[in-house]
Amino acid sequence: MLNKVIVSSEEWCTLPSLGIPTIKARVDSGAKTSALHAVNIAPFEKNGENWVKFDVNPIQNNVKTALHCEARMIDKRIVKSSSGYRELRYVIQTELDLGGTQWEIELTLTNRDSMGYRMLLGREAMSGRVLVDPEKHFLLGQPTPEKIKEYYYTNVTEKKGLRIGLLASNPDLYSNKRIMEAGEARGHEMHFLNLKYCYMKLDANQPEIHYRGGRVLNDFDAVIPRIRPSMTYYGCALTRHFESLKVFSLNNAAAITQSRDKLYSLQLLLNNGVDIPTTGFANSPLDTNDLIKMVGGSPLIVKLLEGTQGKGVVLAETKKAAESVINAFKSLNANILVQEFIKEANGKDIRCFVIDGKVVAAIQREALPGEFRANIHLGGTASIIKVTAEEKKIAIKAAKAMNLKVAGVDIIRSSKGPLLLEVNSSPGLEGIEGATNKDIAGEMIKAIEKNFKW
Repeated sequence: MLNKVIVSSEEWCTLPSLGIPTIKARVDSGAKTSALHAVNIAPFEKNGENWVKFDVNPIQNNVKTALHCEARMIDKRIVKSSSGYRELRYVIQTELDLGGTQWEIELTLTNRDSMGYRMLLGREAMSGRVLVDPEKHFLLGQPTPEKIKEYYYTNVTEKKGLRIGLLASNPDLYSNKRIMEAGEARGHEMHFLNLKYCYMKLDANQPEIHYRGGRVLNDFDAVIPRIRPSMTYYGCALTRHFESLKVFSLNNAAAITQSRDKLYSLQLLLNNGVDIPTTGFANSPLDTNDLIKMVGGSPLIVKLLEGTQGKGVVLAETKKAAESVINAFKSLNANILVQEFIKEANGKDIRCFVIDGKVVAAIQREALPGEFRANIHLGGTASIIKVTAEEKKIAIKAAKAMNLKVAGVDIIRSSKGPLLLEVNSSPGLEGIEGATNKDIAGEMIKAIEKNFKW
């Protein structure tokens, strides 16, 4: 017992391995795990091991003072907070210095903006080493305001890059990680903003966007929306609010909204002289026969309007099969498109990646044996292809018609010439970067820089 450190309910400590000279911690023997406030959390690989990098705002209510840290990741763990909220957190091991005594502890990384302390010291970290006197405060002493100023407010270098937010849902996705890396590599301050943690204040005099814990997000130069289909409505509303605050959006909300409406987007493309496979749309099962006839009969493709990444796309090889599929979807009150099947494409299509009016890369996607539609998400393959001048022209015209600065344009080769299948406002990077070895994420960052004449 004599060898144990006696601490109070709150103490200042040091995390030397992370380069944190002092941070105030809540000492809580009722909590099992310890936690550290962290934002911009991003996993990466170093010397064949899993590491994680993150930013720490060590002073409460001060987001301008940020320390950039990295540590070896030892685990990913579901942690239940005192309010009952369950969260998957990265776990690191680092050295703790408490009153001059050092030992290794495990820390989970999470956003603690809504908490009163930037760090929580739980019982696992204290076991066998600490005795707690809950009635006392700062038994081990506390730094003076001058000392804190010396630690955190001197030698602060002004950031020279842009402040860019990535609006998305999953920081672990390849595309999101690559965009964060590309922005940081070009000297910008990158922030991953989880759509679910953002909320808006609509006010004539002082409109704001807040993040989990009350942090105000009004000081961004640009945002990159990567909105999953299930979050389209809210994600676009949020992007519009950023735009109203004069924040540049790489793809604006209006363009994303119309790109997600497959029927409207096809009408826009046709109005701008872009050829598509013959397509039908109807709202009554009574029109099934004429609908099939309208697109040249079977075989034909039936698509759900709300489908994404190849889901909700069915090949009907016979008239009877087509009638069954269409009527089944109609009975569910699902909006559908019926489209001619381009047999000569042989399960292949072309993905052109358009950024700022230029085709920066292109790949050919090929379906698995037995599949009719090329789709990397469903196991298809990707390879480099040289696109024709006409295919480039179609891709650029399609992105322009949709008013998208970043677009994945899908084209199919038919006996009638190249036809446009679809325009994606949040195209994935993994397949195209892997096949072409091109830095597509870097090109996206350059498009933002161009807007600011960087």
